[in-house]
Amino acid sequence: MTRAVIGREFGPPESYRLEDFAPAPVGPGQIRVAVKAIGVSYVDVLTAMGKYQVTPPLPFIPGSECAGMVEDVGEGVSHVAVGDRVMGSSFGGVFAEANTFRAASFNRLPAALTLEQGAVFPPSYLTAVHALTDRGRLQAGETLLILGAGGATGIAAIQVGKALGARVIASASSEDKRASCLAAGADAAIDTRSPAWRDDLKAANGGKGIDVVFDPVGGDMTDPAFRSLGYDGRYLVIGFTGGISALKTNLPLVKTASMIGVQLRVFGEKEPEKMAETQARMRAWAEQGLLRPVIGKTYALEDYAAAMQDAFDGKTAGRIVMKV
Repeated sequence: MTRAVIGREFGPPESYRLEDFAPAPVGPGQIRVAVKAIGVSYVDVLTAMGKYQVTPPLPFIPGSECAGMVEDVGEGVSHVAVGDRVMGSSFGGVFAEANTFRAASFNRLPAALTLEQGAVFPPSYLTAVHALTDRGRLQAGETLLILGAGGATGIAAIQVGKALGARVIASASSEDKRASCLAAGADAAIDTRSPAWRDDLKAANGGKGIDVVFDPVGGDMTDPAFRSLGYDGRYLVIGFTGGISALKTNLPLVKTASMIGVQLRVFGEKEPEKMAETQARMRAWAEQGLLRPVIGKTYALEDYAAAMQDAFDGKTAGRIVMKV
């Protein structure tokens, strides 16, 4: 019998249980995947606790990203076949040994990636590619500042920024995370907690203004980071793990800069053809070895509570992965 991590009510990781589970039959446009590796993120845990901006129905199986092998395909599915290594995403249903998913949310795993790397590849890297190309218009020779750079989307943004030919400055809160950022390709790494943060940033960029800010953090960092933009600067709002900030509306006018929201789900709904182009670009860069997730720690599925707590604490440099 297949097993899955199931919550009958929302709560902390320890309130969930590893139980027997029967995946739904495969219908048109669906596939069943034998899950081999699972990415665990802060948002996964927030959702499992019932504190995310979208509340799923109960009972709930957490998880949003995984990689594995296709076991069955439904009518109308032609882009993957039984036996293919695939990677994909789903709003829940992922913390399982196997499950049935929407086929359109999965693609073949690039040969250059392992299953563990593929498990944490699609959401973070697709977010970074969409943000920096479709929304941020990042150009070769420009400077990109990444806040929360040691996190999932931060590491992805470093590698995407370098693939686009930008100079990348990473801001991270620990020495281990800054080392991870430099290993991922960042040109410079500064301490988020430094009392002289803006001076450190100016020094790292030769006193010039920043062209694009990639911000999955929000909170107290928003104001000083926005003030660091140069002419025609673009401030990309990816998330707000550090809280929702209140930016003074005179700043975009004074800086002649833009604040731009990034919503991957809405992008896919409103511009599906452009989304397909962005996905193709992401996979091509992965095949070329330009995009490579950094795995920080691995756990067994049975240790899901520890893996979730680790991801929620956010202290590990690199991604948290569960092996099935």
